Amino acid sequence: SMQCFPSLVLALSLLLGALALLQLSLYLRVPSRYGKHEERLCRPRGRLPARCAWFLQELPSFLVPALLLALRSPPRLEPLGCRLLCCLFCWHYFYRTFIYPFFTRGRPFPLQLLFFGTLFCIYNGFLQGYYLIYCAEYPSDWCTDIRFTSGILLFLLGMGINIHSDLLLRQLRKPGEVTYKIPQGGLFTYVSGANYFGEIVEWFGFAIATWSLPAFAFAFFTLCCIGPRAYHHHRYYLKTFTDYPKSRKALIPFVF
Repeated sequence: SMQCFPSLVLALSLLLGALALLQLSLYLRVPSRYGKHEERLCRPRGRLPARCAWFLQELPSFLVPALLLALRSPPRLEPLGCRLLCCLFCWHYFYRTFIYPFFTRGRPFPLQLLFFGTLFCIYNGFLQGYYLIYCAEYPSDWCTDIRFTSGILLFLLGMGINIHSDLLLRQLRKPGEVTYKIPQGGLFTYVSGANYFGEIVEWFGFAIATWSLPAFAFAFFTLCCIGPRAYHHHRYYLKTFTDYPKSRKALIPFVF
């Protein structure tokens, strides 16, 4: 049976933070090469259909924690707070792996980005799962702690915004269409990156509920990874559509 090595958790968390800063430095000025931003950049050769790519990329984030849980002997059933947090992480990635890909209408996905995305999901799935299943220690009343309850509420709010925003984006296109249109409704009334805003809120809620370095490192990575993408989406919409609402912000309502 595996054991907890706090030094391993610390090292992997710090490396995740460093990767977040690397992401920010790479994509703050230039958008990553897929979706609506690939036309202005050279097109990668190898591609997979979006549904297949998203499924393969997100699958390790669900399977790796599940495998770690299966390998733990005896199974970890307590405390309740720890079990709930692990279930929330797996719940998100169950949706992203087994539900979201089969409804997406995105363009074919570059194999290079798929490769690095899959590596990240293996890495982060191991870090979050290993910490929660083998290392995390919470008091028996953690479920009533303000950090847990407020974090769970933020997580659920963010996930709701993310799923609803994805639904609104899918409704913009008819089957087979690849053109981009102005998103309408929901939080898109206020921000161009409503789906990204929801996911950032979700993982910061998870970090607060977990109150751990690995979860905060992941939330920071999420912000540094998809925050710039929301910014580049906003600029794309402003340049492409003359009637794009000027009052919308890029990512955070009424602020940015």
